[in-house]
Amino acid sequence: MITQEEVLQMLKDKNAYLEGHFRLSSGRHAGKYMQCAKIMQYPEDFGKLCAELASYFKDEKITLVAGPAVGAVIFSYEMGRALGVKTIFAEREDGVMTFRRGFEVSPEDRVLVVEDVITTGGSCKEVIKAVQAKGATVVSAASIVDRSAGKVDMGVPFKALLSMEIESYEEDECPLCKQGLPIVKPGSRKFDK
Repeated sequence: MITQEEVLQMLKDKNAYLEGHFRLSSGRHAGKYMQCAKIMQYPEDFGKLCAELASYFKDEKITLVAGPAVGAVIFSYEMGRALGVKTIFAEREDGVMTFRRGFEVSPEDRVLVVEDVITTGGSCKEVIKAVQAKGATVVSAASIVDRSAGKVDMGVPFKALLSMEIESYEEDECPLCKQGLPIVKPGSRKFDK
């Protein structure tokens, strides 16, 4: 069993845990950032994390793993590998998370929805909604990191390998902005500002 401290150390060792001034995918600002794509560069280490997380779902009869593009494409693939099931990803089309590329979700599917890092759970909740719109059962949601320290409500059971509170702020309340620190947007979603 991998402890939360070991997960955090793995993220630090692979420069996936960053400090500075960041714009999150939710639009909020933070002084710390989890860039799980950095640990995904190391298949052996990332595979260990995914195998550990998958072990929590081994008796859930999962038939499909789904996650949002771009951040969870590799993650959903590795979780599918660890569980021995099919994996797909959802993309935004006209602002709505949807399954494209011929990906199918059937009403018989028992789905695990994954996202590498959860802050508000917005993208993950959109994928949950897309899965449920296909009539399938969302068994659970899962992430490597839960930045809300367990406060986020996904509407389904939720499991994270690392749960910690990383304070985030609305832009107009951000103390880092008030200090004049330059902001970085390291994630995959683009912003106008």
